[in-house]
Amino acid sequence: MTDTSPISTDAPPRVVATEAAEALIAEIRTEHPEILFHQSGGCCDGSSPMCYPSTEFRVGASDVKLGEVAGVSVYISGRQFEAWKHTQLILDVVPGRGGMFSQDNGRGVREHTRSRAFSADELEQLGEAPA
Repeated sequence: MTDTSPISTDAPPRVVATEAAEALIAEIRTEHPEILFHQSGGCCDGSSPMCYPSTEFRVGASDVKLGEVAGVSVYISGRQFEAWKHTQLILDVVPGRGGMFSQDNGRGVREHTRSRAFSADELEQLGEAPA
């Protein structure tokens, strides 16, 4: 597993969460205290971060830890990170069903990932060359 923790303390976080996402995380953690998120890379639902019990999900050697939101680690596959490293991922909540094995399933709402492109200054702080 690769950790992308920035060297600069001024660097922007690679992942953040809205208040609604943090509230849903808190709700999930009342039932499943130890969870993690893995950003889905599937063709059909790539905007859904999957929420798993951390004891039941194996983080792969090529997975990248983007950071933590509300005390929960967020990972993404290495290949997907390469495609998205110029963006900040924003966990949010939308109406609907979570993934079949995701802990947000059956709640009427689900986690959803939005993104925004980092500025040239932010990319420099992250140690990335601007495109």
